[in-house]
Amino acid sequence: MSLLQCCFDYIENKMSKLKVNQLNQLRNIFARFDMDSDGSLTIMELAALLRSLGLKPSGDQMHVLLANMDSNGNGFVEFDELVDAILHDMSAEILLNQEMLLGVFKCFDRDGNGYISAAELAGAMAKMGQPLTYRELTEMMTEADTDGDGVISFNEFATVMGRSASDFLGLAFW
Repeated sequence: MSLLQCCFDYIENKMSKLKVNQLNQLRNIFARFDMDSDGSLTIMELAALLRSLGLKPSGDQMHVLLANMDSNGNGFVEFDELVDAILHDMSAEILLNQEMLLGVFKCFDRDGNGYISAAELAGAMAKMGQPLTYRELTEMMTEADTDGDGVISFNEFATVMGRSASDFLGLAFW
């Protein structure tokens, strides 16, 4: 068991189900408007999708939108391009997720000194119903404590969690 797995399991209950549900909804919407089921949206299919959401882009706006979304330049919008376009516009949500991540970090950092010690990590994991063996604790600390100072800083924690989130979302997308 790694710090990645345990920490991400903890916040997964808070965030990931919503993300997966949103992604599944988006996949269903995409499929509904992909009239020929070829895995991509034409400009007309994209326009129909946007109209269903209450948007009424002009023809010129549609061409600009398609040009911005079509990262592979094939003249169509594939599902991953649609997701990329939507995620690009979610910077406010990313900031919220950073705040949530800081909140999780503070739950581990019991003494509030800005670092997670091995004792704090062990205590927090036990409280979450995941008591660690000495070996598991050592592996987690080694994985997360990249500067070798014996504690986990917020930046180290965020890096580990970011790798975990990326792995998780990568699996969720495909």
